[in-house]
Amino acid sequence: MVSEQEKPVAGMGPVQDRPTPGRARLAWKAFAQDRAALVSLIFLLIVAGLAVFAPVVSPHDPYEAVNSMRNAPPGSDGFLLGTDSNGRDMLTRLIYGGRISLVVGFAPTFLAMAISLVLGLSAGYFGGWVDQAIMRTLDVLFAFPLVLLAIAIAGVLNPGVSTEIIAIMVVLVPYISRIVRTSTISVTAQPYIEAARAGGAGQWAILTRYVLPNMISPVIVYSTTLVGLMIVVGSGLSFLGLGVQQPAADWGAMVSEGRVVLRKAPHVTVFPGLLIVAVSLAFNYIGDGLRDALDPKSIRR
Repeated sequence: MVSEQEKPVAGMGPVQDRPTPGRARLAWKAFAQDRAALVSLIFLLIVAGLAVFAPVVSPHDPYEAVNSMRNAPPGSDGFLLGTDSNGRDMLTRLIYGGRISLVVGFAPTFLAMAISLVLGLSAGYFGGWVDQAIMRTLDVLFAFPLVLLAIAIAGVLNPGVSTEIIAIMVVLVPYISRIVRTSTISVTAQPYIEAARAGGAGQWAILTRYVLPNMISPVIVYSTTLVGLMIVVGSGLSFLGLGVQQPAADWGAMVSEGRVVLRKAPHVTVFPGLLIVAVSLAFNYIGDGLRDALDPKSIRR
């Protein structure tokens, strides 16, 4: 029996469970208190800004080769970070490479999150044969290591940015779907869901107005940390020749190109490698900051 206090009014859910501008401000305040997360966010905004405005801020053309300056060391005249084995400016190519590398991190992760929300919500909310059909199908993908499966998918398709996005998206869906399903089951068991049903709310209203807003936080946190990891995976695909192809600027492809001159010009490999690591770590720190900021206990403080 549901008490009058538990029943939503005219299809409305519990007010305290709805996102509000006040809660958003408190979440941002909690996030800003995490210095590592805040610094990481500023760093990523700078990297993204440079990538977006690459034609304006880059000192050279990314494809312009100066034969007399091949493998020039950092600090050479007109080349702050030196040049690669073709005489192209490293700084310029790092800036332009951010365009592809960030897209390869963001696009497949959030496409996979969108697909996983549909699959995970359906499996967790409806249960029964729907749950079994979806999760057992995804278990097939779990049988393969993430990186090996991405390599196998990319190997079947033609090399390029779209191949990286498709390969990474496919391998991420099972992992995010499992998080979505677990969070959905946890939220569905809460009393306010029963109160919404008792108040006459339909399945669609319950899913979109009550379940989704209350289970999305861990999914956002998990997906954010995955972006950094997928930049590493995408760079690995480019390194193996399954992703972006030369002469396009991509951090993974730059590392691959520099391996043949590692002893003579280590900067060709070191700079893009360090940038991959730094961006990946930044997303991890942001994920940690979001986890604490979106925790209801942190918001209440």
